[in-house]
Amino acid sequence: MTGYASAQHGASATGAETDARTDPRALQSRRLGLEIRSVNSRFLDLSFRLPDELRAMEPTLRSLLTARLKRGKVEVRAALENEDSNTLQDPPARLLQRLNSLQDSVKSWLPNAAPLSVADALRLCANAHSGGEDWSEAVPALAEEALTALMSAREREGKRLATMLLDRVKQLRTLAQQAVPMVPLLVEQQRLRFMERWKEAMALTDGATLPEAARDRALTEATAFAIRIDVAEEITRLDSHLDEIERLLKKGGEVGKRLDFLIQELHREANTLGSKSAALDLTRVSVDMKVLIEQMREQVQNIE
Repeated sequence: MTGYASAQHGASATGAETDARTDPRALQSRRLGLEIRSVNSRFLDLSFRLPDELRAMEPTLRSLLTARLKRGKVEVRAALENEDSNTLQDPPARLLQRLNSLQDSVKSWLPNAAPLSVADALRLCANAHSGGEDWSEAVPALAEEALTALMSAREREGKRLATMLLDRVKQLRTLAQQAVPMVPLLVEQQRLRFMERWKEAMALTDGATLPEAARDRALTEATAFAIRIDVAEEITRLDSHLDEIERLLKKGGEVGKRLDFLIQELHREANTLGSKSAALDLTRVSVDMKVLIEQMREQVQNIE
């Protein structure tokens, strides 16, 4: 299911700094932001976009996500920012001297190498200054906060999907009830058609008596036709699948894969209904059923 959540530490929602006495994580010199985005997918597909300093936290983040998510294409983004991005700190002279020495050493081996730019020097100094920070506690705590918000968003979407699916179930039941009385009418029409053909055959004999076997053959054909187009079994199974779908949707929890299977069974029954159709009205019922079932299939694939 789709969802989005984000969390930060190092600053409050209004941009004010967090009190270090109430949140030890605020002692970090930079602000950490984390986002989790989720879109629909039949399976769980995780991707991470983390700065180099947080790359070692990927296994921990993956473990947290897989413990609570079962489906979805999920992307985790993290970013580190200075608490005051408008303030540029002066790089230490000792560090600049070290960079200059390293550059001379590199150019002695690679004389054609491009010299460091001011931007390169500032970036390297900033990375060196922040490299000692420990994020091993802050990242999991922040991920749990964002993941909880994401689960709440997915739960709200799940309720909307359940409402839509229950509406489609109701429409399928209505179509099934429309199909039930059609079969006896078709059987009776076919029986009358066979009997008319029997009478026409009798008229063509000019009064001669046809064998009794011919009449029995006509009745046998009518009976075989009735058996061939009988869809009572398919309607019964379809109602049973719809009952189970309603039960699962009301129960909640991890029901996505079971719903996938039931949707496949619904489609099978609708196909059989169409293949047994001997009238245009019954064919239309089958087509309408398959349209509704396909709409359900697309949404069921998004359910956890």
